[in-house]
Amino acid sequence: MTEPHKEQHLRRLLEVGRSLVGQLEPEAVLDQILEEACEITGAQYAALWVLNDDRSALDRFVTRGIDAPTHRAIGELPRGRGVLGVLIDDPRPLRLGDVGQHAESYGFPAGHPPMRSFLGVPVLIRGQAWGNLYLTEKQDGGDFTEQDEEAAIILAQWAGTAIENARLYKSSERRREEAERGVRSLEAARDIADAVGGMPDLERVLELVVKRGRALIDARTVLILLRDGEELVVAASAGRAVAARGRRIPVVASTAGQVLERGRASRIADVGSELKVAAERLGLHKAQTALLVPMLHHGRGIGVLTAFDHSAEGGEFSAADEQLLRTFAASAANAVALNRSVEAGRLRAAIEAADRERGRWARELHDETLQSLGGLRVLLAAASRRADGAATEEAMRQAITDIEEAIDNLRAIISDLRPSLLDDLGLQPAIEALLVRRREAGLEVVSQLSLDDRGDHTLPRELETVIYRMIQEALTNVVKHAQASSVHVSVTSDDSQWTVEVHDNGVGFDPSARTEGFGLAGIRERVYLAGGTLELESGEAGTLVRAQLPLRSAVDEPSGLAADQAAS
Repeated sequence: MTEPHKEQHLRRLLEVGRSLVGQLEPEAVLDQILEEACEITGAQYAALWVLNDDRSALDRFVTRGIDAPTHRAIGELPRGRGVLGVLIDDPRPLRLGDVGQHAESYGFPAGHPPMRSFLGVPVLIRGQAWGNLYLTEKQDGGDFTEQDEEAAIILAQWAGTAIENARLYKSSERRREEAERGVRSLEAARDIADAVGGMPDLERVLELVVKRGRALIDARTVLILLRDGEELVVAASAGRAVAARGRRIPVVASTAGQVLERGRASRIADVGSELKVAAERLGLHKAQTALLVPMLHHGRGIGVLTAFDHSAEGGEFSAADEQLLRTFAASAANAVALNRSVEAGRLRAAIEAADRERGRWARELHDETLQSLGGLRVLLAAASRRADGAATEEAMRQAITDIEEAIDNLRAIISDLRPSLLDDLGLQPAIEALLVRRREAGLEVVSQLSLDDRGDHTLPRELETVIYRMIQEALTNVVKHAQASSVHVSVTSDDSQWTVEVHDNGVGFDPSARTEGFGLAGIRERVYLAGGTLELESGEAGTLVRAQLPLRSAVDEPSGLAADQAAS
């Protein structure tokens, strides 16, 4: 080779190197190396193969000069034995005039094109052979030259560098994706933790869990199944499940039930053969793989978080997916346990309030109605023993008066339990009727009721009850304990809440010492159950009871009315 040709030759190799080292896609790198190798050396055929990451098997095998039909005719790819294996065991360049004559040659399979001249060089990465580049059948019919060998060595070096760069880039991308996934996982866990602590609606919390979990593990469908006796019921779903919510499967003899009972996750590679209860019962069709993770709270199984079909291809879920879904399962379990604890607390509070209501009405009946009827009995019994007609007539008149008072007392108690005006006409007329009765008892009452401004017919029934009961209880305290001559009652609202105030000019008391004794515990329970707050101020200027309630009650109607229903 002349000096100008050699210089041109080297310049071309440098240009190839520059383009290769910037290429991060391994297949493109190998294709370009083979193209340049054939062009520079005049080889008719070229091949380059690379071992996998643990050097246990072939990772890539790329050829040039052999068309697709010939590939199919040749059949199985080389396995790195024969002459190719020599380059791995002894990573030095090898030039042969006739490859078939080499001692280690295995010969060519049927359908393989004839090849005689051969040039092979190892592909080295960090000094270790990871494959080789080999060229065959020099186009002029001669043997490969020393210059061809030098060019092939340089191309193999470029190949090793480019492949290593591509692998490092792929590894760094994988670590970056894992880091990003970890950050998204932490953000999702934080959002769910915030939701568990600040969102009273369990359904919305579970919906958040399944949606964020599905996105992070790249699942087609995610379901939450909660235990209900001997069944698991779908409480939330995200993805491709059809009408999944409310569907039920048995705990016994189901894979989800086993996961729940054993407290161990299960990865399923074939839903059709491994899932004991058909996925169709959960609203899923053509599900292929699954991941089932138990929802545990203090070691107790609450439900199962299930994912179906990893990625668009429906592949299997990994150990990393399982670990990630465990975090979501724990959050969901905490949300369910917290919700059930709150509901249990609310139920206990409602029962306690109902018991206090019963005690109060029992005292009212005993102190007023029962004693009045007892006195009436004594009066009539005494009159019956006397023969004095005038005395008997007077006793009868007094009896009629006492009976009318007893009837009035009973009507007042019945009205207090659940005034018909509250059901028939609404909250404002019921409060006004309550205030009229207090005025008739000699108390000066000033009122400011803004219920009609918003239309009290839109109030939830339980919120009407809370407002009415609070005013009723506060006025009862004023009459019985405050020694007040006047009281101011107001019900107002803004865009976010109702404000209810009862302010008297009585003697006041120490709230920290006597709150429970004045019937305020019942008010506190009602306001709490409605999601509101209660303030109490008392002193020489009188007592102020103020409640602030959300426009919509925070409790379901049955819980809010439990005390009224129990008391009646």
